[in-house]
Amino acid sequence: MKGAAKGGKTIAIAGNIGTGKSSLVEFLTRTYGIKPFYEPNDENPYLPDFYADMQRWAFHSQLYFLSSKFRLHQQLERVAGVVVLDRTIYEDAEIFATALHRMRKFNGRDWDTYRGFYEVILDAIRPPDLMIYLRCSMRTLRQRIRLRGRNMEKDISLSYLKRLEHLYQGWLENYTLSEVLVLETDKLDYVNDLVDCIDVMERVEALLPTALRR
Repeated sequence: MKGAAKGGKTIAIAGNIGTGKSSLVEFLTRTYGIKPFYEPNDENPYLPDFYADMQRWAFHSQLYFLSSKFRLHQQLERVAGVVVLDRTIYEDAEIFATALHRMRKFNGRDWDTYRGFYEVILDAIRPPDLMIYLRCSMRTLRQRIRLRGRNMEKDISLSYLKRLEHLYQGWLENYTLSEVLVLETDKLDYVNDLVDCIDVMERVEALLPTALRR
């Protein structure tokens, strides 16, 4: 496969909004001393316009995310050792852009252009070595979104979260590019609970036995 110049390993964290991805990235980074890579959300210059007029700016915003995530995947492939990625390029296209397309925020021409670019990118990047998928109930998702109080998330509807969850389930069922670890995070506390911390560590290490050192 392309891109693995230094033979590093990548752990990718996937899941719906509010499942605990950033917390798990921080836990793995702190536990194993590995390098984290985060979503470039704050850098997207189209986001304010997108939230004001999704129909007009969905294509621009999602194309920016796609190109930025492509650069991010290229960067992490040049890092030796183990890295952990907060959300993947697969989710950008298979979940969020697809949701917008089904909500008729993409016209057919823009959608064909976007998918063509995405398919070219897939041939140019190396899949992660381990995909950790986080899952929890809608009730927990909404509680967490409300508690963290991010302005961009305050108006997210239950129907939109359910749409994303449905797309995630379909994508996960067909994902075959790497090992997959599913964590149910409704009651899982890998920040404060020692038993949960050890459980997560053992499950991750079982799938990457030679890469992680405590």
